[in-house]
Amino acid sequence: MEIGFIGLGNVGGKLAGSLMRNGMNVSVHDLNQSYVEKFVEHGAKDGYSAQNLMQTCDAVITCLPTPEASGLVVKEMLPFVGSGKIWLEMSTTDAKEVKNLAGLIVAAGGEAVDCPVSGGCHRADTGNISIYAGCTRETFEKVLPILSHMGRRILHVGDVGTASLLKVMTNYLATANLITVCEALTVMKAAGLDMGMTYEAIVMSSGTSFVHETESQLILSGSRDVNFTMDLVQKDIGLFQKIADEHDVPLEVSPLIIDIISDGQKRYGARAQSDRIIERLEEATGLKILAKGFPSELIDGEPEERGKEVIVRQ
Repeated sequence: MEIGFIGLGNVGGKLAGSLMRNGMNVSVHDLNQSYVEKFVEHGAKDGYSAQNLMQTCDAVITCLPTPEASGLVVKEMLPFVGSGKIWLEMSTTDAKEVKNLAGLIVAAGGEAVDCPVSGGCHRADTGNISIYAGCTRETFEKVLPILSHMGRRILHVGDVGTASLLKVMTNYLATANLITVCEALTVMKAAGLDMGMTYEAIVMSSGTSFVHETESQLILSGSRDVNFTMDLVQKDIGLFQKIADEHDVPLEVSPLIIDIISDGQKRYGARAQSDRIIERLEEATGLKILAKGFPSELIDGEPEERGKEVIVRQ
């Protein structure tokens, strides 16, 4: 199968790399030609354009920063969609927008999959990330071999759009975890506790989380570079709040989180790394939330495994 990949940024580049590492035939395209050139050096084909990829590939994957970017790409590809063509959307996007775009693909005779990822860039780099897939069961069976080279756990969630709803929810939870762990570390530092010991105490407790066990290490090392920026966080938590508003759910924590991230953007820049949100508390207290022995970047230490479908309990 010939696979096209559009969007070679922090996440997309790693997902495309996993496909290539596992022997898939991949053609790539990105507005940044230097990204394309690096992939071509390692054996990928230059896809030249979205239109060309849809013409020459069986499946085209998009992993882009905004719903607007995905919309533009789909409209470029649409004249060349037909029977046997599959579009896989791996961006974190608006569920309604991905449904609309998928409808255009299906109306043109193709198939569409809504399949965002979750688990951090370090796991995207090793093919051990998790993937939600929204599509028909028939289409899921077709794309599972592709997805299984990019993710370890793959969950078929039902119709197109459902995966985007779940992805936005998980990013909201991750942001809430990040903010609360920043507060927890700062309070313990103010109380005179050792930060390395505090990190381990949280890990072995009921209060631990994926965010703590990964991002807290980057906070404590001082690197604060998780490969995810505040503007992307703001997009995702804003999408979650939008879903709540549409369904008349009166959230209380979500608006506070949006305000905190907005303040972080004003202080450090819209494209600042999301882990720098700890610096708001450092500035307010005069404390430095640092500890020796923690890494400056996250590396997935688990061996790469071919992905499998996660079976939902009945």
